Amino acid sequence: MISRQQLIEQIKQKKSFLCVGLDTDIEKIPEFLKEYADPVFEFNKRIIDATRDLCVSYKPNAAFYESRGVKGLQSLIDTWKYLPADCLNIIDAKRGDIGNTSDMYAKAFLDEKAAGMSFDAITVSPYMGHDTVTSYLAYPGKWVILLALTSSAGSKDFQYLTTDHGFLYEAVIQKANTWAGADRIMYVVGATKSTEFVNIRKLAPDNFLLVPGVGAQGGSLPDVCRYGMNKDCGLMINASRSIIYASNGRDFAEAARTEAQSMQKQMQAELEKAGVI
Repeated sequence: MISRQQLIEQIKQKKSFLCVGLDTDIEKIPEFLKEYADPVFEFNKRIIDATRDLCVSYKPNAAFYESRGVKGLQSLIDTWKYLPADCLNIIDAKRGDIGNTSDMYAKAFLDEKAAGMSFDAITVSPYMGHDTVTSYLAYPGKWVILLALTSSAGSKDFQYLTTDHGFLYEAVIQKANTWAGADRIMYVVGATKSTEFVNIRKLAPDNFLLVPGVGAQGGSLPDVCRYGMNKDCGLMINASRSIIYASNGRDFAEAARTEAQSMQKQMQAELEKAGVI
């Protein structure tokens, strides 16, 4: 497991706050990999080998593995086992249920004895309240990453509804802060909401923010850093397709490394500008 302090140390050591998303679609990986017994795992393994010194986190998206049934789950288990010990490993599952169901979801992703994998962190939708989070917090040292403000067009449907505590996403952050501290809870905030980071930092000054949407989705890394970085960095920028699908040829791993290096260099500049390193 990776603690908050260990994550901060990794950011400073690697001069990076990059999270590589392993949204691995068997239909999009290079054709030659399909000669292997497990093409998805082979793809992931090569991506990890090419980027492990440039990122501080990996985030497989559960849907890409669950959609392939038993084979997909085995690919996910094998990928989890291969992930570097010094990188925070996140399962992007976006679970959002309560009671026994929530307990079983937690066991599926956080209990190695039960399911063969034990991720450091899991993404959770908090909109059914604290009951959706307690099952995961029951695992000592595990992180819960709550959806707060997303980049999706549909975020306007609910996340900006007004409540007695401001917008709904603001109420979520304020309430979730009473469930656990910044050493157990992170928030998902879309990169396209860069100016909202100022407000979010007022509500969650110390929490890490997992930020998708830089690049292809229109988010700006400098803007996210300008408004969202704190004294410890406090950010993890997720990049998936732009890295893992940088090439569809036999050089896909090398191309992924080139793209990750480019992002790492930009992140190093932002960390230096903010005085984090």
